[in-house]
Amino acid sequence: MTRLFINVDHVATIREARKTLEPDPVIAAQIAERAGADGITIHLREDRRHIQDHDLERIQAVIQTKLNLEMAPVEEMVQIALKSRPYQVSLVPEKRQEITTEGGLDVCSQEEHLKKIRDRLQPAGILFSLFVDPDSRQVEAAKRVGADSIEINTGPYSELQNGNELEVELGKIRDAVTTARRLGLKVFAGHGLNNENVKAIARIPEIEELNIGHNIVARAIYCGMEQAVRDMICAINGSSEPA
Repeated sequence: MTRLFINVDHVATIREARKTLEPDPVIAAQIAERAGADGITIHLREDRRHIQDHDLERIQAVIQTKLNLEMAPVEEMVQIALKSRPYQVSLVPEKRQEITTEGGLDVCSQEEHLKKIRDRLQPAGILFSLFVDPDSRQVEAAKRVGADSIEINTGPYSELQNGNELEVELGKIRDAVTTARRLGLKVFAGHGLNNENVKAIARIPEIEELNIGHNIVARAIYCGMEQAVRDMICAINGSSEPA
């Protein structure tokens, strides 16, 4: 079965809109675990627009599953990862002016830099993952860098409505998955997924893990965090019955 990691960033986004104490992403993470999540993902951005350093510390201390820390490939974040020692670090590109992550890492252009980060994280027992577009060149570069896994960017796929365009983008994703598995990389996916478009992604058997956040936090406003997580697990598993 495909594992589901819940990203609780946007619980913190709501909190930071008022610079107050609620809602608390730590409580959201605990509810997500209770609903069946296999792990928790947070993105500690350089500008601290949502998740804060104290959130990382508190979530790391209380969750019972695994923590996936998304971060930019910069020295400040490497130092934080080495101190906190999450289960996994996922390197993602960052732009200060972007609303959300706009694309995958350009691994091809910074292989040596990424290798140096890997060489510091892996001896600490931290799994090393790279967020990449569904492009075989980037997947091959991830292998050369020594990544344990890749997370395929499903953002462009999630924005499409036209059936033919969807199939073309799904084809790119499947090709990237095939390349990754041939090279011995574990394959994850995420970005922009919801209860409907996740189904085609979840049917790709080589994709072991999904990272989903915004849609679940948005639906939680209507039905609660626990039910939103359970509904997503049903969608991933192909069940029509809510959990």
